[in-house]
Amino acid sequence: MRVPVIRKDIRFTPDSKRVVARYFMNGDERTIQMIARIMTLDEKQVVDTLEHTLREFARRHRNISSIFLKHCGKIRGIIENMQIDYEAMTLERKMLIGSYCTMEYAIESAAIFNPSIVEDFDQSDLQIGEKRVIISFRATGEGHISSIVFRRGILDKDNNLQVMKIGHNIDKAEIVHKSLYNKERFLLKLSEMHTQDKYIAQIMQDLPNEFEYAVLKSMVNIALSDPSIRQERRTALEEIIWLADSFYDLQFKHDSDITERVIFPISDSESKGIEDARFVHFVDDDGSNNRVMATYTAYNGHTILPKLISTEDFYTFRVMPLHGAGAQNKNLALFPRKIKGKYAMLSRIDGVNNYIMYSDRATQWNTPVLLQEPRYTWEFTQIGNCGSPLWTEEGWLVITHGVGAMRRYCIGASLFDLDDPSKEIGRLKEPLLSPLEDEREGYVPNVVYSCGAIIHNNSLILPYAVSDYSSTYAIVDMVELITALKNSK
Repeated sequence: MRVPVIRKDIRFTPDSKRVVARYFMNGDERTIQMIARIMTLDEKQVVDTLEHTLREFARRHRNISSIFLKHCGKIRGIIENMQIDYEAMTLERKMLIGSYCTMEYAIESAAIFNPSIVEDFDQSDLQIGEKRVIISFRATGEGHISSIVFRRGILDKDNNLQVMKIGHNIDKAEIVHKSLYNKERFLLKLSEMHTQDKYIAQIMQDLPNEFEYAVLKSMVNIALSDPSIRQERRTALEEIIWLADSFYDLQFKHDSDITERVIFPISDSESKGIEDARFVHFVDDDGSNNRVMATYTAYNGHTILPKLISTEDFYTFRVMPLHGAGAQNKNLALFPRKIKGKYAMLSRIDGVNNYIMYSDRATQWNTPVLLQEPRYTWEFTQIGNCGSPLWTEEGWLVITHGVGAMRRYCIGASLFDLDDPSKEIGRLKEPLLSPLEDEREGYVPNVVYSCGAIIHNNSLILPYAVSDYSSTYAIVDMVELITALKNSK
């Protein structure tokens, strides 16, 4: 007998009106032609054209003029190679050039799916039984490029969700690259990426044990400028920068609403998308839980790179790649606290089975141990997690997903020992959630999927995606769920 699930009637759907101003580069030759045409305009024509552009787009973006200037700065080298004095150009001309290097991108025009949910840091001014929450989504737009977006809401005593109003001036973060790198750890990750050793040595051998980002990038750029460079060496050098660019901080303006902050692909390692962030409040050794962390998958069109992102306020985010033999595939989920003094992580390194691993560092993962294999028909293709484990007095509750016949995704649940999560206490024989008839159609049919749940008012609050297109949520009574899990053996 299945555990009763209450589906709520709220639905998060794609909104094509939510756009960001994105850098647009149309190739060196066309860019040179564009700049040359703008340089033929007198100052009045420049100002008139710029003012017309600002009238059309300023209301749609936060401080669009600064975005234009930033994008003009990205092609400064091209401008100066045309024998144009960059410093002598007026501010208006720079902004106009930058406007031609800018395009609007609808971040969630195609889908808003694979949600996770965490408690908001701010729990003030609430009624008894209420909880303020932040829900993250994978938003997908043109070209199937994915980013992370947020919604804020309040769960009431009956587990109804009131979603806060959405802002429309989407804000992309300022990027601050890590300044110093540890050579040993950097080389280890390059080795895991199978970058050719002989080309690594040519660049890395003269660097100190702690080296600067700018120094590394300068050395690589010099090597790449060699017109006789072989393609395999070029690829290796690009992978070195690809990895270096994977460490960075994101800083959002404090006058932005959380619904206006989008974590958009920044580095080359994630140029084709940021996928399936699993957010969780992490409880530190002293009992404080002032950090929210998430694993996600960076994708560049060819290779995936598992990453960890953390924040203490949802304004500043620190991004780092994950290392080690256990960080080699999708579906990583961090436990919300250490177990016996070590970080713990779920993974699926072989693409089929669930694994568990432990580490002294949140970014280094080795020696994964098999935890679960497909057992029931609805998960015969593969199993995986649906977000970070949830602590309960009875054990670690892990929401899972299984893939069965016709590539049908269902959501299940398992219970593991608190002190030794390698011990399975119970596992639902039937799915907790399967696609209903009105949930089967979408970008990817026959899928229900989640990236994280919470427990509130003794209920499981489970946001989930509907066929890779939209999202909603369901609630499950915890007593009924735990009882079913303990009786499932």
